[in-house]
Amino acid sequence: MGRGKIEMKKIENISCRRVTFSKRRSGLFKKAEELSILCDAEIGVIVFSNTDKLYKFASSNSSMEKIMDRYTGCPASSDHTSVQNVAQSLEVNALKDEVARLRQVTGRMMGKELDGLGFKELQQLEHQLTEGILSIKNKKEQVLLELLQKSNMQIEELGKKSSGGSSTVICDYKSVREEISDTSLSLGLSVATSQQKKIPKIECTSNDSGKLMILD
Repeated sequence: MGRGKIEMKKIENISCRRVTFSKRRSGLFKKAEELSILCDAEIGVIVFSNTDKLYKFASSNSSMEKIMDRYTGCPASSDHTSVQNVAQSLEVNALKDEVARLRQVTGRMMGKELDGLGFKELQQLEHQLTEGILSIKNKKEQVLLELLQKSNMQIEELGKKSSGGSSTVICDYKSVREEISDTSLSLGLSVATSQQKKIPKIECTSNDSGKLMILD
């Protein structure tokens, strides 16, 4: 009479559970030893009981430490490698999409790839470009004024060093006004906008006191 089929669930009776564990563990180790001898395989088996007791088996020609060192040093399994490759592929695709999006934005800022944009999108793009142009223009004016102020300081120092008599140098910033107007026209802005900032005339008087006069 054959053995009945055993239901795969936890054995509730503690004594039966211990007996089954002992028999199955011995059978597992025996099968591992047979596999090691028949196939010349290097095998290590580790088992912990429900009481945290350790049982281990290693091939006769190996030690558990040697097997563990080999296991930790071996490359990842094929399944893990496959999952890792999929994750890397997804990351690469996400980066490609981001690069494509940035290229599209850059092209639109240069007036390219405008097909498919609606009125509101074009209006928003125009607003962004206008703000950028005004920011660049203001920065350029600031740099020019700083350069002129530096030049006037050098003129003032020369006036202080000179002795006797007086000489006058008037800087009316005409070239600066022309430069700003040309910049505004090239950027599509009105000349009135560029002339909102009033640029003063500076009179550099070289005398005994060496004063610098600013004329509105």
